[in-house]
Amino acid sequence: MPDALGYRCKFAVVAPSTNTIVQPDMEAFRVPGVTNHFGRIYVPDMPVHNDADFVALVEAIGSTLNDCVDRCMTCKPDYLVMGMSALMFWDGRAASEKRMAELADYAGVGVSCGSFACEAALNLTGAKRIAVISPYQPVSDREVTRFFTDCGFEVVEFKGLRCDSPVNIAHVQEDTLREHLRALDRDDIDAWVQVGTNLSMVRLSTEMEAELGKPVIPINAATYWHALRAMGINDQVSGHHWLFERH
Repeated sequence: MPDALGYRCKFAVVAPSTNTIVQPDMEAFRVPGVTNHFGRIYVPDMPVHNDADFVALVEAIGSTLNDCVDRCMTCKPDYLVMGMSALMFWDGRAASEKRMAELADYAGVGVSCGSFACEAALNLTGAKRIAVISPYQPVSDREVTRFFTDCGFEVVEFKGLRCDSPVNIAHVQEDTLREHLRALDRDDIDAWVQVGTNLSMVRLSTEMEAELGKPVIPINAATYWHALRAMGINDQVSGHHWLFERH
């Protein structure tokens, strides 16, 4: 018999324990018959002031990821949704693909993660030249740029916000993000991508698409859309982001 509420799909959603944005975002994206079962990857609210601090944060997340997955898998989910992004951009596309395949093998279910979800969303738009906004430090900016370059995109603008702790990423307000997008927009940018799953930008993305006249891809929307479609759930839903209005 199917799950009484998750009769179409049960998602395990994992994110760092410091993340306060993924869970409400992805609960809002749910469609009837789909349930989310959230797991927190233990990580302290570490100070992040430079590249070395950020690498230590990524390593801390990676070191306890499998423990979190193990706990989630006890409810027998159908699919795994990665609500954290930095690790899945690291070392370029080929290394990230290998890392994702290893995680799928470990969990025994399919996996969606933000890096490949953003690639898939961008491919829908036909964009070639992109701008990226990120909450992270320069080392991550380079890794994200490398990933998208490997995917065939040209990163022509990049705004790193240099947030000084994992929790403080969620404190960045829409007014700040809005002004950054306006300041960095150029005629030769085809699309914007927002990375960093604890950065709240889903609602703002729709507003800024209308203003800038080009797609703005928020990573949480792209990831959940990618997971739904991977599970063959093609509901067309309005009110979140245009991704959910198409297959």
